[in-house]
Amino acid sequence: MPDSNVTLARSRPHLTGAAFAVALAVAGAALAGWDTPPVPARPNLPVDLPAPPPSAATPAFAIPAELLKPGATFTLAQVVDIALQNNPLTRTSYLLALSAAAQLGSKRAPYYPSVDFSASGTRTNQPQDSSVTSTQNLYGASVTANYLLLDMGGRSANADDARFALIAADWAHNATIQNVILGVETTYVQYVNAKAELEAARATVRSAQAALNAAAGRHDAGVGTIADVLQARTALSQAQLSFQSLEGQVLALRGTLATAMGLPANTPYDVGVLAEEVPLDRGTDTAEQLIATARARRPDLVAARALVEKADAHVRAVRSDGLPTLSLSAGANRTYFDPVPTVGHQDYWSARLLVTFPLFTGFANTYNIQKAKEDAGVAQALADTLEQQVILQVWTSYYYFQTATQLVKTSRDLLASAEQSERVALGRYKEGVGTIIDLLTAQAALANARSQDIQARSGWFVALAQLAHDTGTAAPLDQSIVVVKEGSTP
Repeated sequence: MPDSNVTLARSRPHLTGAAFAVALAVAGAALAGWDTPPVPARPNLPVDLPAPPPSAATPAFAIPAELLKPGATFTLAQVVDIALQNNPLTRTSYLLALSAAAQLGSKRAPYYPSVDFSASGTRTNQPQDSSVTSTQNLYGASVTANYLLLDMGGRSANADDARFALIAADWAHNATIQNVILGVETTYVQYVNAKAELEAARATVRSAQAALNAAAGRHDAGVGTIADVLQARTALSQAQLSFQSLEGQVLALRGTLATAMGLPANTPYDVGVLAEEVPLDRGTDTAEQLIATARARRPDLVAARALVEKADAHVRAVRSDGLPTLSLSAGANRTYFDPVPTVGHQDYWSARLLVTFPLFTGFANTYNIQKAKEDAGVAQALADTLEQQVILQVWTSYYYFQTATQLVKTSRDLLASAEQSERVALGRYKEGVGTIIDLLTAQAALANARSQDIQARSGWFVALAQLAHDTGTAAPLDQSIVVVKEGSTP
């Protein structure tokens, strides 16, 4: 028989229970370490808050040690590689892809049976009369298994939904990489362009100094006027002013490129110079062929198409919610008694087949299917819109690239002509058969020709990078653009 004991009555037990609950709440708050932050005292006064501690999860900057040695320079390929490792955008898209992969594994879980194990212990205290109670202990363990045998395609649709979401996340990661590459390449070209402009400005200063020396020499020899000297000195001051302005731009762009690489702006590094020779013979196919390449390889476009497939799979998954399902469940448990009545324990088991068919859900499933279909239509429309934008981008960047190629050829001819004209004007002025105005005009034309040549070369590289990005190839500037036909394997 169960044990019996006598329970003494206590006065005002509800007050005792309330006090105990309050004590537990206070103890919990103390353990939680509650700390009330300050609030603004007035609308026009700031809140005095301590500075938050720096984040300990910030990853270290990935930069090879040999590139930080004095005199070392980064190539464009190294700049791009460092940026892809350090840029938080690529890290974000990478983690999103991992999250989508985990979601796919979760959606495939219904293909496996679920097994639950539980253990319990119960102590009961049942009064027998006004002074005697009966106490008994029950404890045991149980195992329950459930398996979905048939669901009319629901599991498959949910798995397809997650699978296409992973495919879209993968392509979105590729698109992020290509966007980062384009941004870094553009900033890199802007930096080397500024460095080339600085060197051209330095050459202009030297030319202006040579003109001033020639004017001063003619004045000292009594064959020139002071007006020539003053005009030459003014031209030299203007050249020096432009040179000093460009020095600040070079340093600013150097910090911008460091930021694009995911590094602090004050990181000690340097890069090469703008290439003197532009590979104009690098051929690209027609605009139509490049458009076909973009339709086959643009990662953001392929990601949009994967989202269309995901939306279609979601329609099937929602439709399956209104269809019957067949499942199997089984369970077994053992319960022990203390004090022992007649036997020490008892065993139970059960198994059942369950058919579930939602007959009426208040039209919820009907509207859910309709919403899923409309969402699929939206996804398709967005993919069609993006495809039109991709075609326009490739068309525009292709002809920008063609124009940039022509500008490089024309600027070369202009620079050669300006250099020859400046040499002739300086020689004529030294010989006394030319004027200072002719010399300064020729030098100004030469400075302008140098700048246009630099801008044409840097513009060509930017146009090439943009074309590679728009076609979905994202080739580095020292590689050719790979053209594939639509529907072929990249």
